[in-house]
Amino acid sequence: MKYILPTLGLALALCLPAFAQTPAAGSAPLRITLQDAMERAQKYSQQTLTANLAALLAHEDTIQAKAALLPSVNGISQFIYTQPNGTPSGAFVSNDGPHVYNNQANVHADIFAPAKRADYHRAMAAEAVARAKADLAARGLIATIMQDYYGMAVAARKLSNARQSVRDAQQFLDISQKQEKGGEVAHSDTVKAELQLNDRQRDEQEAQFTLDKARINFAVLLFPDYRQDFDVVDDLDTLSPLPVYTEIQSRAGQNNPDIRAAQAAVQQQDYEIRSARSAMLPTFSLDYSFGTNANQFALHNPDGQLLLGNVVQAQLVVPLWTWGAARSRVKQAEFKLQQARNDLSFTQRQLLASLDAFYREAGLARDQLTSLRHSLDLSKQSLDLTLLRYQAGEVTALEVVDAQSTLRDARNAVDDGLVRLRVSIANLQTLTGAF
Repeated sequence: MKYILPTLGLALALCLPAFAQTPAAGSAPLRITLQDAMERAQKYSQQTLTANLAALLAHEDTIQAKAALLPSVNGISQFIYTQPNGTPSGAFVSNDGPHVYNNQANVHADIFAPAKRADYHRAMAAEAVARAKADLAARGLIATIMQDYYGMAVAARKLSNARQSVRDAQQFLDISQKQEKGGEVAHSDTVKAELQLNDRQRDEQEAQFTLDKARINFAVLLFPDYRQDFDVVDDLDTLSPLPVYTEIQSRAGQNNPDIRAAQAAVQQQDYEIRSARSAMLPTFSLDYSFGTNANQFALHNPDGQLLLGNVVQAQLVVPLWTWGAARSRVKQAEFKLQQARNDLSFTQRQLLASLDAFYREAGLARDQLTSLRHSLDLSKQSLDLTLLRYQAGEVTALEVVDAQSTLRDARNAVDDGLVRLRVSIANLQTLTGAF
């Protein structure tokens, strides 16, 4: 054990510089805008990288399926040795002598191969599915980035609110101590004010931890190495107008990756049926070979005859009996097509429902902001008036504490309302694209 611990410590010391970066003393943290965050996440998000690679793999499948339809050229260079037994062919009569040399170029072409053509179209549909899913992953990433970005922004705001609440509580404690010294209030008011200050200081610590945690989680998406020396630009108050519902609905119908993926899946399964049915049809292929097939590695035999020549072979393959396997594959493909159509129908219904819900939430969040800001103004006025009345001896310390708590909640409610609007718009944009 005494050897393991130093070794583990050395390993951690060597690994940490690769994953953590600490800002230099006195250097300002990196300021990241929402656009910067989007661009960084596109580079380093595991989900997006995986979806893009899947689309690239599907594209290569399409290339390979198309290549299978075209003639292929192969070169053959072969030597066959057969044990001699006194006969011209040697021990194996299928060989034309103890030494056989094959040096040929072969061209193979499938003249009629409906299954391969159907497989090509199916591969193109599968590529369309993969590309739609990559688009879906990119839009989902946008929603995730906006949630994390504005989650960090609102955490910073709530930390500022918590610090303001600490200052308010400290102000009330100072007032109550002065009132107590003047004999105007009881010591219980000072105790209540001090308890209030302790609560607000703990709230500040929690707010600081929430901000640090949001920064840690966000850093994983933004940087190839682990770092925390960054802040986000707070643009929560910069709000763009929400388009009318008919425009949103039109955008969703034309530019939704879920619908495109479901439609491409139906097309893919349609070609799957064609491929399965084609397996019951004849195939016709042609092979052309040019080169040598002789007992000497030469262009002429000892008698001076030319060994170089060509041969053409046509092949027709007719499937006669497969014990029902081919027909079973057709039925299986039909069941898959039915499932793909069911998925498309459900996706269309789900799109309309999600669009309606997200749009209603965005409208509600936008409408509530006016009310939340008005409540914030009233809370500030209430606290100011309550403090004046407390100094005049008209209200108790409990009312002052309640007014401070109400103001704190009102500040946080406005910030939460702004984030709710931003997130609901991001959810809408996953369905419609940017607007």
